[in-house]
Amino acid sequence: MTSTQAEIDVSYSVSNEFFKLWLDGNMHYTCAAWDDPNWTLEQAQEHKLRVLYDFAELDETKTVLDIGCGWGSAIDCCTRFGIKRADGITLSTGQLEFCHQRGLDPEKARFILCDYALYEPEEKYDGLISIEMIDHLCSPAQARDGLAIQLYREYFNKLAEWVEPGAAFGFQAILRNKIPRSRKDLKALAFTADVIFPGGLNPRIEELVQAISPKWELEELIMRRKDYGKTTGEWLRRMRMHEDFIRKTWGDQLFDDYEYYLDTCVKGFAAHWSGDVQMKLRRI
Repeated sequence: MTSTQAEIDVSYSVSNEFFKLWLDGNMHYTCAAWDDPNWTLEQAQEHKLRVLYDFAELDETKTVLDIGCGWGSAIDCCTRFGIKRADGITLSTGQLEFCHQRGLDPEKARFILCDYALYEPEEKYDGLISIEMIDHLCSPAQARDGLAIQLYREYFNKLAEWVEPGAAFGFQAILRNKIPRSRKDLKALAFTADVIFPGGLNPRIEELVQAISPKWELEELIMRRKDYGKTTGEWLRRMRMHEDFIRKTWGDQLFDDYEYYLDTCVKGFAAHWSGDVQMKLRRI
């Protein structure tokens, strides 16, 4: 991983209690899938995972690995949807602590603190899931040096060794699209990258399509730009409901930083600066 454990902890180990105030009840910190505009955030997040579960062709007879498992929301969903065993790897100490506190059946759900690049599975999995983890693989400096596709290909090639040919992969990623023209907007995006998610960079859709070769075939693709705009808007609304408590508990700076970041996200998805994609990949 390009992002270090210290950088990951900056992004995700602020406080589990802080994130619980404004994420959905199952702690998904990724784009929801609002296929029904009347769904709640909780329903849209559950549906997002159902799409990826189906993309990975999972059922109660299958094993799955979630690469970048966050607070364990995908693992929780898989155990409820039906799975033989679901493993999750993360570099965030705060998220790992929360995963263990979920109290899931250890025979069906396991969580490991590990860089994906150093992970060695005990046996091959039947399917894979990874949700918006790939933005931690390539730094802005590496992208400027032309290394993005190489780094992403190394990721896809390594994951390919963890499944048999024919296995399916439910993959989701935030995308960088247009570059804003104003200094104010560029400053806002730089703040999100440097302060909230240091060390990372969202890939471009064409980089991902190139990088999956030669190990994976793209079978299905769903663009979720509008969905992420709605998701981040709901996160911002919920966080603002707790403004007084957040300022009193964690200080003004944390609230101001996250309000600025989430407001920038809402604008970014509306203005096509950013997007989101779900892919069904097949191991060749």
